[in-house]
Amino acid sequence: MLQSTAAIALLLCVQSLHGSALAAVSSYEFTAYRMQQYNLGQHKYGCRGAIVVAEARSAEEPSLTRRCVIMKVEDFTTEKYSEAQRQNAAAILILLPQNISSIPHNAVESFMVSESETLQKETLMPVYVAPEDEQLLYMYEEVKQAAATRTSSIFVRVLRSMVMATAFQILVINNAPIKATTDNAIITLEGVLLGAVEDAPTIVIAAHYDSYGLAPWLSYGADSNAGGVTILIELARLFQKLYSSPRTRPQFNLMFSLTGGGKYNFLGTKRWIEENLDHAESSLLHDNVAFVLCLDTLANGDELYMHVSRPPKPDTPMQSFIQQLEEVVSSRFPWVKVGLVHKKINLVESTVAWEHERYSLRRILGFTLSHLEDPKSELRGSILDTMQVLSKVDFRKLKRNGIIIAEALARYMYNLSDKGSPKDVQVFKGQLDIQDSRISSLMSFLTSVPRATQLLDKEPSHILLVNSLEHEFKRYLQQVHRHTFRQDKRDPDITFFDQMSQPIVMYRVKPAAFDLFLGGCIAAYLGIVYYAIQNFGFLYTKLKAAVKTKHH
Repeated sequence: MLQSTAAIALLLCVQSLHGSALAAVSSYEFTAYRMQQYNLGQHKYGCRGAIVVAEARSAEEPSLTRRCVIMKVEDFTTEKYSEAQRQNAAAILILLPQNISSIPHNAVESFMVSESETLQKETLMPVYVAPEDEQLLYMYEEVKQAAATRTSSIFVRVLRSMVMATAFQILVINNAPIKATTDNAIITLEGVLLGAVEDAPTIVIAAHYDSYGLAPWLSYGADSNAGGVTILIELARLFQKLYSSPRTRPQFNLMFSLTGGGKYNFLGTKRWIEENLDHAESSLLHDNVAFVLCLDTLANGDELYMHVSRPPKPDTPMQSFIQQLEEVVSSRFPWVKVGLVHKKINLVESTVAWEHERYSLRRILGFTLSHLEDPKSELRGSILDTMQVLSKVDFRKLKRNGIIIAEALARYMYNLSDKGSPKDVQVFKGQLDIQDSRISSLMSFLTSVPRATQLLDKEPSHILLVNSLEHEFKRYLQQVHRHTFRQDKRDPDITFFDQMSQPIVMYRVKPAAFDLFLGGCIAAYLGIVYYAIQNFGFLYTKLKAAVKTKHH
């Protein structure tokens, strides 16, 4: 009887211990996306490690050496990233919420700044980003709770470690070495609307369509630069209607260019310009180019900055267009700030800041329109630059910027100011208006898949996106050409690396101290039972005497 009672008590004790945590050994597989890794010329960027076999720890832990540091987006800062590097942490795993719009605005800004600074450096420490789910959030809360107990007494910390704690082991399944890939194709699309006269001057409208962020597989680039691409396609649609009638066809050629490799020193733009100027027998870029207008990050803000490599001279086409743009803004959108930002091209630097600089290097005048003043802004490349972050207000701003550009182009090409037209005249209205539904559908389509350069010629869904952009060009433009540029493998301009998407296993195990504690409990139980059996007569006599005393 006594032995059975003791056994039941011990069983309940053990069940309560196990019920407070997970089973002794379990595993969970998930997909994580590795941080950018590429070489641009002789410069190396991103993380050069992929293999992880380490215990998960919170960033709040004092010791991170040879541990995998688990962070949420809100936790990730340059300081914590640097501390993990200083302590030789095994890896960093960042958990990205399914609903990015739930992240507080200040946390979004903080993460983008830290993300931008991180991408400028090279590191051997693997950095991964994984979408949050129930299992990963459980792990995060457990390691965070474990870190919080370090302020408790040593007895509480030891007891929790022995009895309650769950250890998490992070293992990257693929242990193959990282391989370089130099066979990525960069695709550029071009199309034209031919003017009413031969030898008409040409206006080039350009935008890059690829995206950039901490992890290529999570880079959707809503503002940078789905917004610029959306406006370019809408401009092609609107002006095609004007060019379709001899009565309204202006005496200018409009040339549209969508380029790849924009996030990597505008490599697609560079190769496209070389193709037109150095290899093509005839090209509109050879002839009378009035100016080049590059569209970049236009889906936000109440500012429009015109970035130039040299200030435009008076009475030049570019200066005339800028004046028309300023008139449209002052007459219809006076709250929008318009500014001119002059930045000389530093020939010593290996990279350019804006797309128009690629044209300036070949003595073609151009400028970039953006709501950003600083070319190094963190908003130009982030995994948080998504449709979830852009609000309806931002869609209105994107449409407004499209209207400003379209109206300014029309006023310049039709010379409306010299013809005495009122400053607030509207060319694009009614059936010629920029449509909300078009803006929304184009943005949704462009951000439906990540547009990182290293993915666009590899994955079927990404290839479909480029094909769809080409289809849009063919709907509205003439002489549409698709240029596919491949690199010289002996001397590539850019080198990407594989293993950007990795299967990872999270093992959840009780610590070894728990087995020791449980073994101690069993040994104590067996000792008590053995003592009770050997001294049953003595214990029975004592118990009987105690009962009699109580009754009396």
